[in-house]
Amino acid sequence: MIATQADTPFLSRWSRLKRSGGEPVAVVPDTPAAPRAPLPDVSSMQFGDDFSQFLCAEVEESVKRLAMKKLFHSPIFNVMDGLDVYIDDYSIPDPLDPGMLEKLSHAHEMLFGDVKAAAQEVAEEVTQTEAPVVSASTFTDATPTTPESVAS
Repeated sequence: MIATQADTPFLSRWSRLKRSGGEPVAVVPDTPAAPRAPLPDVSSMQFGDDFSQFLCAEVEESVKRLAMKKLFHSPIFNVMDGLDVYIDDYSIPDPLDPGMLEKLSHAHEMLFGDVKAAAQEVAEEVTQTEAPVVSASTFTDATPTTPESVAS
């Protein structure tokens, strides 16, 4: 039995060699494929036509790209779907309406109270309490303490 390596999968070849006792089986070298039929004109192609012939390895890259551009230029591929949620322009500010601002300020007052009035009350309490005045001479007249003087 003569088989080409391109025609038989790897496991089939391995199994055949294993059954034959390791002796190699005659393999016919791969022959070049018959020349392909000329490709149709890309500009005349439509969506329903077979574009797979342009995807072969022998086709030039520029021709492949041109064929894919023609295929994806079809209106079927240019329909927006509902999953494009991030296409809006979020750099344009959207101002809040006055009703929403009133609700937010009311909620802020309910949660935190009147913050300005509370800050003023705290400031008044601080100024009314008399803090002891400490002069610089209090610190310069004192004698330094050492661990030996504290221990005795």
